[in-house]
Amino acid sequence: MIVGNGEVGEGAAEIIDAADFVIRFNECRSYDAGGTHTDVVAVCNTGRPAKTMLGSESWRTHPGVVEASEIWSVRDPAKFEAMRAPLAVSHPELDDFCDDYTSQFSDFCMQAGKQHWVVDKEIHDAVDQALSAFSPAPYVVPSSGMIVIGEVLDRFPDDEVTLAGFGHVGWEWHPFAAEKQLVDSYIAAGRLRRLAGKPLVSSSQGA
Repeated sequence: MIVGNGEVGEGAAEIIDAADFVIRFNECRSYDAGGTHTDVVAVCNTGRPAKTMLGSESWRTHPGVVEASEIWSVRDPAKFEAMRAPLAVSHPELDDFCDDYTSQFSDFCMQAGKQHWVVDKEIHDAVDQALSAFSPAPYVVPSSGMIVIGEVLDRFPDDEVTLAGFGHVGWEWHPFAAEKQLVDSYIAAGRLRRLAGKPLVSSSQGA
């Protein structure tokens, strides 16, 4: 179960909490309304979001972060360092976007007894390639949600994967329209499904 920070439907919390494996994002804004079961917190490990989380005692002590056994850093440091010079030309306002905090998340995980996983740039590249089929408007990077979807489908190809809290809206430099089309194509192909607003009946009783 991949739970974004968007609105989840009525009855979703119980279904999410019954899943075998639950991934949330950054500040775990889906927590409570979208259940409490949390195995992974996927974080933006570069730029201002990373700096804010690491500097926040409330993030470190958030019950979702405390419960999670793994922290996933969704941005490969080498990939983002290579983006720094081009972004300085195309988006000079994003001067701290590629500042890397991966080692600090690793340190946090060591201290907290959690596993730290860095999503490889090959996943990011594959997501970019898949998105290109839908002619996205110019963008900077895919959303963390889309990167995590790519990672999960790659690592767990035989598992049933359900999305909740994905509204495909947010930061202007994520290609949300193309991401929605890509996700819909995965759903049509049977690789994903969306959690509806009312409780689902699942043959696996899981995600």
